[in-house]
Amino acid sequence: MIATERIRLTGTPPGQRVRLAEFGEEIDTLQREQLLSYGLVAQQPLTVLQQRPMTVVLCEHMELALEHCVAHHIWVEKEANAGKI
Repeated sequence: MIATERIRLTGTPPGQRVRLAEFGEEIDTLQREQLLSYGLVAQQPLTVLQQRPMTVVLCEHMELALEHCVAHHIWVEKEANAGKI
């Protein structure tokens, strides 16, 4: 089994590939539903493209820009041996 490290999306450097672990309880139901409709579901692979001025991730073939107050409450996992793209 490969060990994983769980971190906040805002703590993920640009270029890092991760998998969505879960949404924090701070994200309200409506916002959670919106994120799910964009394809942000558990175990979805994501690539962080930038952190400033907003967090931008590549989800499948779509770029999503997230405000830091939202991205801060999204938890992701990276494999211990995973590198940057």
